[in-house]
Parts: sequence; C-alpha cells; structure tokens
Amino acid sequence: MKTELFISWRYLVTKRKEKFISLISIISVLGIAIGVMALIVVIAVMTGFDRDLRDKIVGNYSHITITSFKGIDEKEYAKILEKISANPQIKGISPYVQGQVLIKEGNRVFAVGLKGINPETESSVTKLKKYLAAGFMDDLGQDKVIIGKELALYLGLGINSDIVTYSPFGKERNLKVVGIFNSGMYDYDLNLIFTDLKTAQDILGLNNKFSAIAIKLDNLNLADKARDELSSALGFDYNLKTWMEANQNFFAALKLEKLAMFIILTLIILVASFNIISTLVVMVVEKTRDIGILKAIGMTSVRIRKIFTYEGLIIGSLGTFSGTVGGLVLCGLLKKYQFIKLPQDIYYIDKLPVSIEFWPDITLIILAAIAITLSSTIYPASKAAKLKPVEALRYE
Repeated sequence: MKTELFISWRYLVTKRKEKFISLISIISVLGIAIGVMALIVVIAVMTGFDRDLRDKIVGNYSHITITSFKGIDEKEYAKILEKISANPQIKGISPYVQGQVLIKEGNRVFAVGLKGINPETESSVTKLKKYLAAGFMDDLGQDKVIIGKELALYLGLGINSDIVTYSPFGKERNLKVVGIFNSGMYDYDLNLIFTDLKTAQDILGLNNKFSAIAIKLDNLNLADKARDELSSALGFDYNLKTWMEANQNFFAALKLEKLAMFIILTLIILVASFNIISTLVVMVVEKTRDIGILKAIGMTSVRIRKIFTYEGLIIGSLGTFSGTVGGLVLCGLLKKYQFIKLPQDIYYIDKLPVSIEFWPDITLIILAAIAITLSSTIYPASKAAKLKPVEALRYE
C-alpha cells in the first residue's frame, strides 16, 4: 500500500477526539450511497418501462411493414414473397388489412381499429396467439372476431357475444366474438379488434387487397439493416417502415425522460459531495500539525495532495459501493415481488417493470459518482498541499 493511501486510511478510521469529523464522514458516505441507490432504482425502472413497452408494441405489431399507396393484391403479394423470402433475417411473413370501424353493442357505439389477419401465419409475426386469454386462434374465420380484454369489460362482452360493425362507408356487418386477448397494454386491449382477411376486406371495401405485409426478423435490433436490404430487393413501389420508425416519437420521449431523470438524480450525489468537501476541509484544519511535520521531513506538496484526494475517494467509493449494492438489492426485490402496482389506463402496464443493465446504466452511474467525488477533493487537497511547514508548526 502506498504511503499516501495508508495515511489517508489511518486519518479516516483512527479514533479521534473530534467526533464531529467522524459523524460528517458517515453522513458523506450515506449521502453518496442514497444518491447512487436512488439513481440505480429509477434508471432500472425507466429501462424496464422502455423494454416492457417495446416488447408489448412489437408483440402487437411486426418488426417491418411493407405498404403500397395503391394497396397490395394477391398477385403482388406472391411476387413480394418470391423476392424477400430468401432473406436469412426473416422469420415470418403475413399479410393484413387494417382500418377504422364503429362497433355497436346494445345502445353503445365505440370506435376501434379493425385488423384483418391470416390466422395461419399471424403467429409467425405477432404474439396475438400467446395473448389470448379466452378462445382459440383457429376459431377465427368468416364473421368472427377477437377483441381486447378492456373492450370486453367496457361493453360487457364475452365469448359468443354478438357485435355490429359499421364501416366508413356505412356498411353494416354482424360479428361473433370467438376470442379475447390481453396484451397488457390498455390502449391496444381497448381499441383493437381482429378478424379474418376476407371479413375485413368486405367491411372496409378493399376488394381482395391487403393494407400491408408484416415481417418478423430474428433480431429486432437489426431492423434498419433488414429494411434497407428488402427495400433494394423490392424497388421504389413499396414503402418499408421499421417498428422503431413507427414509434419514433414515443421511444424518443422515453429516452429523453430517462436522461432527464439521470441528470436530476445525479444532483443528489452532487449535494452529498459537498459533505465530502466539508469533511476534508475540517480534517485539513485538524491535521495542520501533521501536514507540517510530513513536509518538514521531506514529503512533497504533490504527495500531501494525494493523501486528501485518496481520503475523499475512499469516502466516495464506500458510498458508491454501498449504494450500488443497496440499489441492486432493492431492484431485485421490486422485480421479484412486484409490490408496487400501477393504474393500467394511465401507464399502459399494470406493474412496475425493473430491468438492470450493467452496461451502460450501472457503469455510468458508478463512474459519475466517482467523478463527482474526485472533483470534490480538489479544493481541500489543494489547500493542504499549499500549507508551509513553518506556518503549520508556528503555534505548536
């Protein structure tokens, strides 16, 4: 152990007459620990929100959608399949029809999104089959519909209930509920219903055309690369959009919110660092005689500065380590027991999501805490280094 580090450790742990210094040292450690713990928990929750919402959004929609301004008929669909199916990144392809309709049950009328799907291929691009809380995907056929859990509760519907739909052109169609899905996202479960392709085409007047083609990839994070490859293969007649582009504003807002929370909660660590400054300043005053003796026997100003820098870093490191352990433990408890519930109609999800990412989240928090701690040692360590042996020992 270096001499400077040994001395700084002795100054910190040796019993002294001035209990006040020990007290503010403990307060400094606790301040850093609380700041780091708060940062870890909040950032883990924000990351959990981001990941959970992303999984739910991608679960309801595909990684890439192919659309055309004139629609896609069955012959075009066959040609598109021929051009793109050889791409190794593609795991699933399924056409769909989408539009807005009014549904009526009793005296109540509600606007929803109608999505016509192919029950045989839909499972290869979305998680609708996994989301089914009642009924079966195979039951979806002519004049049959799968509705969301929230819509079923709102309208008092169940399996085998009948609903009436009205297209934008005023066409009326009676549908029977054969399934209820629960994706965990309030908006989707309230505002989206599924039927088969033929029924949706008839209701929306699309004359055997598809609105879009859904594509699922083996890695959703490579959607941009896959889009470029598929776009080159298909040409300029088609528009390709990734799941990130379709929800760009939403995820940008989440990213900005996460950054804002990081900056705000870092202020807790910054405030705690002032305790480190006060601790070191008081210790420099208390150890003035020791500093004078060390300089008198030949210790340089640089080495004196290192003693108090190391002391501040020890306090900061103890606080950062304690806060990191406390934060990870608290995140683990939140993730395991889910004792904080959320109103689903406000937050889209019903429980507090927690996702711990050691890189970059935890690593950046630890580095930020150490950097703030290191900066707080600059002034006290400089003052100690500037003391002259004669002045330090004058009144001893």
